[in-house]
Amino acid sequence: MKRALLLVFVILGWAVAAYAGKIYGSVSEGGKPVAQGVKVEVTCGSNNYAAQTDAYGSFKLFVPDKGKCTLKVYYQGQTPSFEVNSYEGTVQYDLILEKQGAQYTLRRK
Repeated sequence: MKRALLLVFVILGWAVAAYAGKIYGSVSEGGKPVAQGVKVEVTCGSNNYAAQTDAYGSFKLFVPDKGKCTLKVYYQGQTPSFEVNSYEGTVQYDLILEKQGAQYTLRRK
C-alpha cells in the first residue's frame, strides 16, 4: 500500500512539472555577467517565483502560470523590472542592466 501511494505521488509530481513553463536566461551589466547570488523574481498575478544567478549570471525558474508576468532583478539596492511572457514551454530572456542616471533599467539583449 505504501509503495502504491508513493508511486502515485511520483507520477503526480512529474505531471505537474510537465505543465510548468521554464523561464531562463542571463543578466549582464557592461558586457559582463552579474555576480553569483543576484536574486531574480518573476511575479504572475499574486504568485512569486524566485531564483539566484549562478557564476555566469544565468538563472532559470519554473513558472506554472501562463501569460504576462513581471521579472525583477534585485541589484545593488534597486529592483529594475521587465515584462515577460510565460508559456507552457520554455522561453529565454537575456537581459542587460543599464544605469541611467542613478537608476538601473532592464532591457532585452
